[in-house]
Amino acid sequence: MPPFHQQPASLGKTKTGRSLQIRTYPKFATLEQERQYRKEHLAAAFRIFADRGYDEGVAGHISVRDPILTDHFWLNPLSKHFSQMRVSDLILVDEDGFVVEGDEPINTAAFTIHSAIHRLRPDVHAACHAHSVHGKAFSVFGRELEMITQDALRFYRSHGVYRHFGGVVVDADEGARIGAALGSGKAVILQNHGLLTVGQSVDEAAFWFMSMDRTCHAQLLADAAAAGGGGHTKKLIDEHECEHSAQSVGGPEKGWLAFQPYYDEMLAKTGGDFLN
Repeated sequence: MPPFHQQPASLGKTKTGRSLQIRTYPKFATLEQERQYRKEHLAAAFRIFADRGYDEGVAGHISVRDPILTDHFWLNPLSKHFSQMRVSDLILVDEDGFVVEGDEPINTAAFTIHSAIHRLRPDVHAACHAHSVHGKAFSVFGRELEMITQDALRFYRSHGVYRHFGGVVVDADEGARIGAALGSGKAVILQNHGLLTVGQSVDEAAFWFMSMDRTCHAQLLADAAAAGGGGHTKKLIDEHECEHSAQSVGGPEKGWLAFQPYYDEMLAKTGGDFLN
């Protein structure tokens, strides 16, 4: 094999020295433009979740903070299927749960959980919760993910477990307890319930959810193989490598960027129907 002459830090350059620009979160001339962007990516996230089978009746919700009315956030209407979500369907609610814009009620549990998170974490602009199969299955153990794969390192020391199941979350105190279990992390496993992820953008929060569900799937498969005998022993990634690699794969900008191929795919697949 010929030597690899280009340094990893230079992989964004051509042979002529021209720099190639990686996609980043856009800059907006007005807050109205940013509001529209957030709503468009929120609607897309629902479509993408539907593609992955995260829908279940009227359960599941994604929110994004409004950039103008910063104590308000946008949510999905109660009875709209994820696969049919459009920008015009989204509901704006205030910090007390009153609908400010929109034509349908919202999920009570959605407001209870999301309002607590947006209040407790001003750095968080979006939160995702859905009843994905692998997330639900892993949640029954009431434990954190093990650092057994590179993808799991996205959640290294940045996820918690809420070890209490009190049914549908309609009590403000329980919403606050979930927020406390989340802490300063990007995700929390709700025991006997499922996953919840957050981010500085809806893109980031949605990708963390998708990645965490797949990581739960990998964990379940690894646990089953290890329990089945045959000499299968899980090898955990050592702490030094966890520290180093988590910084490479777990930052907000990495989460945002990782979502863009899915957004592009949905845009092409639907012809932009969700933008209406």
